[in-house]
This record gives sequence, C-alpha cells and structure tokens, in this order.
Amino acid sequence: SINMDLLHSNGVLIIQHLQRDYRAYQDFLNFMSHVGDPRNIFSIYFPLWFQLNQVVGTKMIWVAVIGDWFNLIFKWILFGHRPYWWVQETMIYPNQSSPCLEQFPITCETGPGSPSGHAMGSSCVWYVMVTAALSYTVRWKDKSAVTLHRLTWSFLWSIFWIIQISVCISRVFIATHFPHQVVLGVFAGILVAEAFEHTPAIQTASLRMYIKTNLFLFIFALGFYLSLKLLDIDLLWSVPKAKKWCANPDWINIDTTPFAGLVRNLGALFGLGLGINSEMFITSCKGKNSCRISFRILCVAASLATLQVYNFVKIPTHTEYLFYILSFCKSAAMPLTVVALVPYCVHSLMRTTEKKLN
Repeated sequence: SINMDLLHSNGVLIIQHLQRDYRAYQDFLNFMSHVGDPRNIFSIYFPLWFQLNQVVGTKMIWVAVIGDWFNLIFKWILFGHRPYWWVQETMIYPNQSSPCLEQFPITCETGPGSPSGHAMGSSCVWYVMVTAALSYTVRWKDKSAVTLHRLTWSFLWSIFWIIQISVCISRVFIATHFPHQVVLGVFAGILVAEAFEHTPAIQTASLRMYIKTNLFLFIFALGFYLSLKLLDIDLLWSVPKAKKWCANPDWINIDTTPFAGLVRNLGALFGLGLGINSEMFITSCKGKNSCRISFRILCVAASLATLQVYNFVKIPTHTEYLFYILSFCKSAAMPLTVVALVPYCVHSLMRTTEKKLN
C-alpha cells in the first residue's frame, strides 16, 4: 500500500507538470484522448478496414471486444484509483493540503483506472492495422523492395508509438489516469492483438460461435461480479467516488460505467456475427462486385456517413436496464450496417444501374 501511494504521488507530480507546462497543447491532448476512445473502433476504423480487407476488419472487432473485456476484468481485479478522486481521499499529504488537479469534461470516468481502456484499445487496434499494412510489403522479394519494406516498417511503427505515447500523455494530462496505468494498458493491448495474430478460426466462425462467445463473456463477467458481491466486495465502488469528486455533475456519464462498456462490446460482436453470416453479406461481399474498387469506395463512404447518423441517436439514461438494452441494440446495428446492409444496398444500386445501361 505504501509503494502504491508513492507511485500515485509521483504520478500526481507528473500530472501537475503536464497541466502546468503543456497548457498550450491542451486542445491537441484532448483531441488525442478522443482518438484513443474505444468507440472510434466501431464508428471509424472498422468501417474503413472491413471494406478494404474483410479479414483485418473482422480481426479488429474481435481484438477490440476481447481486449476491452480483459480490460474490464483487470479493472475489477486491480482496484485502480483515478487521480482526480485519489488526491481528494488520500491521507499521505500533510495538513490535508492535497494537490489541485484540473478536471475537464472528459475527466470523470466512472470505472476503476487500471489498466487504461483508452490506451489498451488504441494499442491493440493500431497494432492490428500496422501489422496488416506490413503484411502486404513483407511479400516483396527483390532488393529494392526489401529496402522499401524496411523503411515502411520503421515509418509505420514510429507512427504507432507516436500515437500511443500521445494518447497516454493525453489521458494523464486530463487527470483520469496515472502514468503506470496507461503504460500497462498499452502493453496489455499489444499482447491481446498479438494473440489474435495466431487465431485464424475467427475468420470462419459461425453465428452459433458468435452467440456462444457472447454468452461466455457475459456470464463470466456477471458471475465474477455477483460472486464477489456475495463476499461483500463491491466492484462498482468507483462509481460513487466519481460522482462525489467530479467537478461538474454533468460530466458524469453512464456510458463510462463498467457494464456499459461490456454491453456495448457484446452488441458489436453479435452484430458482426449476424452480418457476416447473413444472406445480404454473401450476396454483396462475396459476389462479383466485391472485387471492384468503386464498390469498396462507395461502401466505405456510405458506411461512415450512416454511422455518423447513429452517433446522433441518443439513448435515454433515466432507466439503467433500458439503457443497457438499447445500447446493445445500437452497438449491434453498427457492424451489421457496415457488413451487410450498406454493401447490399450498394450492390443492388450498382446492379440496377448496370441493367439500365444495358
């Protein structure tokens, strides 16, 4: 406990240094925090990659969902505090002179702090994207191509680490994580992504396998929560702390609670399984149009535009269980739209246009 307090107090000094000396970069750091938001995986990265390479897109969803599930379990096991409430409750500062940490609208996360979900989600998904891009260049055999591959390798991995470091600094800057929590998140995300580099079975998974996986993830998480609750251990201990010490009650969002993330991810995985095993997907993405660049570009543009419309759909938060049900449905609708609905509509439109021209 003493070692952890020392780690936290050193982390607070780093946060104070960032908030004092990097004030000019506040907008950029807030932006990078949004870049690391796991929800961007489903609304931006996935629709781009799935239409370009279905294998990579599928892997991306699995990595994001399983990674976030492990993140939830680790958060429940590690009981990590967040800086913005820890400084208010710790007894290590003399005369109750706790440091003043500035809070921002995105500071008041309600779940435990270790490991960082933003850092973990960002690292695992960008790891998938970088390794996927490099897989195209590794096949080059001639000498000049090998040199180009090495340059590309250096460039992409440099970009990867610049993004991860920026996301980590941004999360520490807004006082929602201690430095050790974001570092742990980055390396945990890389481990999850690397594990899926050797799991080809996800590419041929049936809808039944998707449903079984969803049930396992949900039952294990719920069972873990209820088991510890019977032992009088409250895994939602962080929610009242967040509500108590957040500078602005309006910054508290139910969408950041542990079960909200679980439901969102289970919905996304179910929607992917439903879409990939649908007739619409087989008709459109496995047909002759799937090889056309115009078909893929139209699918990317239509998917991104449609998902932005989903972002305007606000789920009511007055009833917690209704929020979880609607959140699951909305999350399932997003990959289903990308995988099946949009490609089928584009395929039908192109086929109709071809008939008219003929």
